[in-house]
Amino acid sequence: MNTIRLTMAQAVVRYMLAQKVDIDGEIKPLFPGVWAIFGHGNVAGLGEALYQAREQLPTYRAHNEQGMAHAAIAYTKTLNRQQVMACTASAGPGATNMVTAAAVAHVNRLPVLFLPGDTFATRMPDPVLQQVENFHDHTLTSNDCFKPVSRFFDRITRPEQLLTSLPQAVRVLTDPVECGPVTLALPQDIQTFAFDYPEHFFAEKVHRQRRQSADRHELESAVQLIRQAKKPLVVAGGGVHYSGALPALDAWVSRYQLPVGETQAGKGALPWDHTQNVGTIGVTGGAAANALAAEADLIIAVGTRLGDFASGSRAMINPNAKLLSINVASFDAVKHKGQALVGDAKLTLEELTDALDGWQPDGGWIEQAEALRADWNETVDKVTADRGTHLPCDAEVVGAVNRAAGERDIVVCAAGGLPGELQKLWRTRFDRGYHMEYGYSCMGYELAGGVGVKMAKPDSEVFVMVGDGSYLMLNSEIATSVMLGHKIIAVVLDNRGYGCIHRLQQFCGGPGFNNMLDDCLTVEEGAPKTDFAAHAAALGAQSEQVGNIQALEQALKRAKAADRSYVIAIDTDGLTDTQDGGAWWDVAVPEVSERSEVRTARERYEAYKARQFQNL
Repeated sequence: MNTIRLTMAQAVVRYMLAQKVDIDGEIKPLFPGVWAIFGHGNVAGLGEALYQAREQLPTYRAHNEQGMAHAAIAYTKTLNRQQVMACTASAGPGATNMVTAAAVAHVNRLPVLFLPGDTFATRMPDPVLQQVENFHDHTLTSNDCFKPVSRFFDRITRPEQLLTSLPQAVRVLTDPVECGPVTLALPQDIQTFAFDYPEHFFAEKVHRQRRQSADRHELESAVQLIRQAKKPLVVAGGGVHYSGALPALDAWVSRYQLPVGETQAGKGALPWDHTQNVGTIGVTGGAAANALAAEADLIIAVGTRLGDFASGSRAMINPNAKLLSINVASFDAVKHKGQALVGDAKLTLEELTDALDGWQPDGGWIEQAEALRADWNETVDKVTADRGTHLPCDAEVVGAVNRAAGERDIVVCAAGGLPGELQKLWRTRFDRGYHMEYGYSCMGYELAGGVGVKMAKPDSEVFVMVGDGSYLMLNSEIATSVMLGHKIIAVVLDNRGYGCIHRLQQFCGGPGFNNMLDDCLTVEEGAPKTDFAAHAAALGAQSEQVGNIQALEQALKRAKAADRSYVIAIDTDGLTDTQDGGAWWDVAVPEVSERSEVRTARERYEAYKARQFQNL
């Protein structure tokens, strides 16, 4: 057997280089790049190995470990999980800074390879700088924080352990069911240890998407269930995108005139003006899809994990409706008393299309869906128009940005009140024109995520919509976007606080407290007004502050013409959101309170809980 002597870190990099993926007949690298911030835990080992491979495997330097991991997540999401970025940081705070991003990837079922440096496996110099010492278990390090937010975790304490660990890591990264973040903790001393690896271990391997057909019995039962329905509603989730099932979904719902509601992750599964697209569903969904969900006798969920936002906390759906759940993961397919149809969305929808020949929903249901869809589109036109107010609301800003966006452009967002406005109001015909991280709803994802989206789709304009709260949490990757030449257009909506949670606090009966800057503990002069345009300019972007929607529309034209990242700041109304559409969200209200407003909110809460109980 022929062998090659490599350090453990060199072997990791060489193995990554050998992994390829077949995307529509074109062979591409599975790992197109690595994000790295070096420290003593990874610079001499993995850093040396990446330097040697820098021509084949680009290494990108970021300004924040969490931010670079968000960029990696956004990249793979935009490419429907077909290519994977790796992220490495030093032992200690560099590593744990990535844990939040690992949770983002885990919740959203997105593949990222985390390669954090770890403390010395030999323990000879213990304790080293930044080492977390555990008094009762010497095997624990700060990297153990990755365990609950990784689909696969391993600590490589001998270089030969890569022979069994790396194939398992790549299996998880490319598996349609188990897909998610993988963490290989790399002790800094072991990164430098050498081993005689078999040459065949580094032979090129081409990965292709695995597609699981539906079980015959489950398919027959699903066909029978659908044929009994008169008022079906389809709910399209992110799995429709990841499966590449968009043409199959279009063909199926068009043939049988099925109304389709989209989740946050599923938005874009159909063009916004498709005759079967009744808008988005759930807590931040539109009025049309939510009204249909309240009357439907069958919900057909395709590629969605049916989180509380999508299901309206299980209180908005007709309690007598049946649920058919088409999902490649049985874990998701059995939720909420659903009848499971486990299989790849593309293959399963194609089979259903033929198997249902001759069936149609009730004619009145089809007409009702068409009427509700038309009414909702009129509402969207109305609320996104420029109302000429002194402080525009989020909906007006969304409308202005949407009008500026081209057919292949992309909007990026993650947290606060904007995801609700965008889910309801953003219109796109491009299947990847809407990029929302709403599984973990991580504040700070937006700007870094925008960089990753731009890397994946360099020919699209990427519009990042971000509130002042999220901007202040994590903005350093603006400098990264300028440095790497990955232009984003960021629109910062400044309502001087956490407006979304402020509104939720008041809905639950609480007073304004610790959310808006005016309600926080400050000095007598109050919290300062942040000059976001000046701040962005200091990071290398072009920028400006605008005062109204008309000025915003003109600024967006300048931003599109700019040759580098452009940040536009606009003051907005933090108290107003789009009341049309939406559904109840289960946020617990205290049973006992001195405030009458809280007691009233509790009564309302209990009424919704009773409706929720009917769906258990």
